[in-house]
Amino acid sequence: MASLTSARRVVVKIGSALLVDRASGDLRTDWLTSIAEDVAELKARGADVVLVSSGSIALGRGILRLPSSVLPLEQSQAAAAVGQIRLARAWQEALAPHGLITAQVLVTLEDSADRRRYLNSRATLETLLGFGAVPIVNENDTVATDEIRYGDNDRLAAQVAVTVGADLLVLLSDVDGLYTANPTTDPAAERLDIIDDITPEIEGMAGDAGSGLSKGGMKTKVMAAKTATASGCAMIISHGADLHPLRRLMMGAPSTLFTPKLDPHAARKRWIAAMKPQGTLRVDEGAATALASGKSLLPAGLRAVEGDFGRGEPVTIRSFTGTTLGQGLTRYTATEARAIAGHHSRDIEAILGYPGRAVLIHRDDMAV
Repeated sequence: MASLTSARRVVVKIGSALLVDRASGDLRTDWLTSIAEDVAELKARGADVVLVSSGSIALGRGILRLPSSVLPLEQSQAAAAVGQIRLARAWQEALAPHGLITAQVLVTLEDSADRRRYLNSRATLETLLGFGAVPIVNENDTVATDEIRYGDNDRLAAQVAVTVGADLLVLLSDVDGLYTANPTTDPAAERLDIIDDITPEIEGMAGDAGSGLSKGGMKTKVMAAKTATASGCAMIISHGADLHPLRRLMMGAPSTLFTPKLDPHAARKRWIAAMKPQGTLRVDEGAATALASGKSLLPAGLRAVEGDFGRGEPVTIRSFTGTTLGQGLTRYTATEARAIAGHHSRDIEAILGYPGRAVLIHRDDMAV
């Protein structure tokens, strides 16, 4: 079970109410500076860090001098377009003094619902983390409509944690955990420090109320916990309004921890293995040996393609003699796979006419 001091990959969700001053509509620069220092400390410990940051609409609303009431969709999207630039620049300026590269990633619900988009998002985030960058993820409010929205960044953060295989998700909130009742109205309410199973009783303890700037209440946080823990990712709810919220958490600040059943890699492998395969890839002896040692499947080791499948769909991997070696999510369609079979990765662009991924199935997308 990962803690903030031992986690190898951490996703931190930051709500609008923490980033943006409610009265002025501007950034809380002191708070932003402090959490940037916290992120730098995590990076120095060797952890990958992804930030799921709200705030674009709240910032854009202030810049455009829009009212504090609920905005029409077109005004909300306009505010997001203006505020996103300010938000991205603020994160870049906060993290740069620590030598950290910042990347902006905007997503919608469609990006995780569609397998091809999901794999593209995963590959991009993995590459950014490989370069040591800190991705700043937000919902693409400038184009998202109700049909393709997450609607709150708690559930978005949980999906990002699943996508990148994080072992810990931290939701910074305006409360320090999940209570048995609303602590602002019930003096007998008690915080639950550790939750191993999200029972109907636990779900019933979650309320709907959010702050004036954020859309998520405790119910969305419990929903996020169900998504994260089912994929092997622990989740923490902690108070985030004070300076250095992550450092305070590492020092033992009050919080609620939701424990996972599996580690994230085992959970992902189980998910892939349970899918219905759409085709078969037959590989040579050298590729079979490489797969058994934990390597990715390269086009050079592919000898035959059976079936008709699209990019991102599950396929069975078999040796040329018929032995089943595993199952994985292919990064190429059946037509593309047939074209590049037996060729080196450096030849893919010349064969297909456009650049492609170096591997046919990445080891992280494979259950062997």
